[in-house]
Amino acid sequence: MNNYEVMFIIKSTLEDDKKEATVETVKGIIAAAGEVGKVDVWGMKKLAYPIQKMNEGYYVVIEFTAKPELPKELDRRLKISDNVIRHLIINKDEK
Repeated sequence: MNNYEVMFIIKSTLEDDKKEATVETVKGIIAAAGEVGKVDVWGMKKLAYPIQKMNEGYYVVIEFTAKPELPKELDRRLKISDNVIRHLIINKDEK
């Protein structure tokens, strides 16, 4: 099991319950094949540059442990999600 961290940005135009549902969905994907660690919700932040004509996004960071196959599946699911505008998964064990 490796230590990973995923940071994703949710569309700012969504209602609060849909933002929470998106976070719970990501946590569910991780929990199915790994273990969810610390969940850090940064909230609304200004983007460094416009993404899909949006200037703000809802930032969430989740630390988790999983086997090496899970980040590939998580990446695939986040890419096709309509609510997530950007994401980044890093392996915290690699130097």
